[in-house]
Amino acid sequence: QVQVVESGGGLVQAGGSLRLSCAASGFTFGSYAMGWFRQAPGKEREFAAGISWRGGMTHYADSAKGRFTISRDNAKNMVYLQMNSLKPEDTAVYYCARARDSYHIQPYDYTHWGQGTQVTVSS
Repeated sequence: QVQVVESGGGLVQAGGSLRLSCAASGFTFGSYAMGWFRQAPGKEREFAAGISWRGGMTHYADSAKGRFTISRDNAKNMVYLQMNSLKPEDTAVYYCARARDSYHIQPYDYTHWGQGTQVTVSS
């Protein structure tokens, strides 16, 4: 019943920005930590960012630090990933994910993923 639906992907030039959105349903959104993962062609899914239930804690992959910002709006059941200074190596399908509890936001703490949204960064 848990459902998370991503949107906002697209084609951008290197150095550009995108904001991804994730709409959640089927669970008490404000009670769970959330995150973003990505998967490049031929590669394994990798963690990008996580955020605790109220947004008080965040965690980023080294590749995302300083460029990506995860945020959430519990009143709207929405999670966002603001991506700046995009690089061609950021090209991937980006997935929204729900964690197993309220505050564990490490890469191995997630249990549900959405269908993904494509981000393509051209050089």
